[in-house]
Amino acid sequence: MAEQNTRLGVILMVAATIVFSVQDVLSRHLAEAYDVTMVVMIRYWAFAVFVTVLAARAPGGLRAAVHTRFPLLQVLRGLLLVAEVCVMVVAFVKLGLIETHAVFTSYPLLVAALSGPVLGEKVGWRRWAAVGIGFVGVLIILQPGVGVFSPWALLPLSAALMFALYGLLTRYVARADAASVSFFWTGVVGAVAITPLGLWHWQVMSGADWVWMAALCCTAMVGHWLLIKSLDVAEASAVQPFAYLQLVWSSVLAIVLFNEVLRQNVALGAVLVVAAGLFTLWRQRVRARG
Repeated sequence: MAEQNTRLGVILMVAATIVFSVQDVLSRHLAEAYDVTMVVMIRYWAFAVFVTVLAARAPGGLRAAVHTRFPLLQVLRGLLLVAEVCVMVVAFVKLGLIETHAVFTSYPLLVAALSGPVLGEKVGWRRWAAVGIGFVGVLIILQPGVGVFSPWALLPLSAALMFALYGLLTRYVARADAASVSFFWTGVVGAVAITPLGLWHWQVMSGADWVWMAALCCTAMVGHWLLIKSLDVAEASAVQPFAYLQLVWSSVLAIVLFNEVLRQNVALGAVLVVAAGLFTLWRQRVRARG
């Protein structure tokens, strides 16, 4: 039964990466024509409705979802994630999907590096070596020189840092809060935080783009549902490596739809980053079993 669950978890995770890749394409398309905060705001409205419906149907209802032992940390998690989403969408427009995702895949390495100071975990020399190799890959992607120091080149790195901190805080609050509680706070806090900015930058949207916006909201909800179900039926350590497939799908869609080019340095750097990330996940699994 465990093997069947793992297989189903992998299938759901792969499906989630495909849906999230389509979501990234829609985000870039809309953000090229409209303000990023408005696009993210509408997406978060749908996300907030989604998590509220899930919480209402869960045991204990909304009362249980609202109750947290770490209200300030839950708010910080929500703020980090909505800021990370905004930064990533800007990066999609300025850098393209391929280079943005190639750099962003370094976030598991940042999680490994920061798990010591944030969670008090011991990080051995093997994981530190993997972190170093991964960031060599990031430098290869960004090509050391003037481009490295441009604000656009640093966007996916800052997004990766925010997402790593979000992930570490999620693990911290999980010591007392259920996953459903964290998920509810993530959606609601993000929606509340981005709404004033999004309304301030509101632009009239064409009828056709409202269709794309509706599709974006659907991908956000379906993608998160697939991710939740994947982690529900299988161990995270077993399915997490397949999350890297999002880099593949996003690259293919970027080449086909936006005529992006996969440069050799980006491909080489991405291979190093993904290999280092997979190694850290493997070491984490070994330590958990040991």
